Amino acid sequence: MNPLLVNAAELLRRPGSDRVVELSVPLVDLDVLDPTRFDEDAEVAVRLRLDSLSDGIVVDGILHTPWKGVCRRCLVETSGIVESAVHELYQKVVTAADAFQMIGEQLDLRPVVRELVLLDAPLTPLCRPDCAGLCPTCGADRNLRTCGCEPPPVDPRWSALDVLKGSAETPD
Repeated sequence: MNPLLVNAAELLRRPGSDRVVELSVPLVDLDVLDPTRFDEDAEVAVRLRLDSLSDGIVVDGILHTPWKGVCRRCLVETSGIVESAVHELYQKVVTAADAFQMIGEQLDLRPVVRELVLLDAPLTPLCRPDCAGLCPTCGADRNLRTCGCEPPPVDPRWSALDVLKGSAETPD
């Protein structure tokens, strides 16, 4: 059974009407099976508003999806909730290039929700925006302590860019 299959018959009969859809859907029901990014029992919280038009239905709303991963800078386990904005158009006769096809009087929201869950969850997460990462020399976590390692030598091939950077920072 697809919990994201919505009967829209009443909405289609009355342009200008709306309906709110609120539910939690297990990621496994969306065929989202990525143990490196999601817990196997995770659920996406779906809150959508369906607005009826004369030629279709606009779906607006928000998804909240829990994710997990390893920080790309310091290698610490991290997790969070990604918020995805939904703004889609469903039409019986598709006239808009980015519209979804309605099948009969039903909206299948599953492809939209699945796509947003997969695209918006971070592939290379950070534990926090200002994560200092690991020292490339000794491997110390620079979020916890400073190490005594010398900074890596500057590659002379980049010196031309340093000159450009200096000239861009100087006001005219």
